[in-house]
Amino acid sequence: MAPLIPDIIAPEYNYLIALIVGIGFGFALEQAGFSSTRKLVGLFYGYDFTVLRVFFTAGITAMTGVLILSHLELLNTDIIFVNPTFLPSALTGGVIMGLGFVIGGFCPGTSACAAAIGKLDGWAFILGATLGIFSFGEFYPLLKDFYLMDAQGPVLIYEKLGINRISFALIMTFIALFAFFATGIIEDKVNKRPVSLLGGNPKNKVLAAAIPVLLVLLVMVTPSRKEFVMSKLEAKAASGECKPDLIDADKLAFELTNNYYKYNVIDVRSPEEYEKFHIATAINIPLDDLHSTAYRQLLNQRIRTNVFYGASTQQAKQACLIARYHGNQTSLALEQTATQFQETFYGEITISDDPSKQEKTVANFRQKAAEKMTEIEENLASREKPVKKKMTRVQGGCS
Repeated sequence: MAPLIPDIIAPEYNYLIALIVGIGFGFALEQAGFSSTRKLVGLFYGYDFTVLRVFFTAGITAMTGVLILSHLELLNTDIIFVNPTFLPSALTGGVIMGLGFVIGGFCPGTSACAAAIGKLDGWAFILGATLGIFSFGEFYPLLKDFYLMDAQGPVLIYEKLGINRISFALIMTFIALFAFFATGIIEDKVNKRPVSLLGGNPKNKVLAAAIPVLLVLLVMVTPSRKEFVMSKLEAKAASGECKPDLIDADKLAFELTNNYYKYNVIDVRSPEEYEKFHIATAINIPLDDLHSTAYRQLLNQRIRTNVFYGASTQQAKQACLIARYHGNQTSLALEQTATQFQETFYGEITISDDPSKQEKTVANFRQKAAEKMTEIEENLASREKPVKKKMTRVQGGCS
């Protein structure tokens, strides 16, 4: 699962990878003609929309790739860094950037590209950008309040619009296609050429336009890998082909009071439910998070047996089957719910007026087990709990 660094490639190679990617990016810019100011400012004058097409193509390609990889659970979108939004400073910066672009003819990346092939205007632009950076740093104390005004945190447009990201991706794809179509007409009119709706090779253009639309629709109508796995496991469980092994509350309490170090007790409820009550030594991994690779090593420990419990027995069974799917064949599911376990050991223990020896033994065991589990939990309160792998958010890019 991505990111490549540090999950697949060691962090020590970070700058080497950045250098290779940077060289490739610069080469692509130069080959596309982006070291020429005429090519870049053509966007503002209407005679050349290559910049818009290239960046729209890059954006739609990246967006579609992220959707597909996320759908297949090859990419965890939760670790993608989203720059926090400061609206006033973002708008002001956009105006300054836009003026600099149209006056100087470069953006920071293309100016470096032009400078690399020896263009003096590229070097002049870099010098101006450097002076601007140092000036901002010097005047930052005066600008700080405005710069940090209206902090909104990481804002996602589709969340603000109240739609899901797949629908937003489809809308953006159609916007990009419309932009390609409209800018082609504008270019023809500005350059005084005959207007051609699908100039060049119409078949290739229609095919290129159809690919991202079909891919987004495919993601929209097909189940994700997690949904597919869960439906498959539930079908096997319903048919009796795959049944989780169960453990009852008394057996678990006995094992915890005598051999707690041999078990990973995992609460698959929400963090809020876990905080209200949890079984001694239990850690919290919500059911929806069990598929995450962050917990794979924990679930597959050979020296400990996983015991899952939840708000319902079905939750515990599902968690047990998920662990089995990911390679652990010894996991157990608690027969009772968390509430039932709490009532059994921490609620009022009642016995009949004329109890049998077995009733007395069970009641006595549960009372002492509750005391022992409370003691164990208090003693282990400061222990190092297994935590999920730290998610690395990588910042950067042309912003």
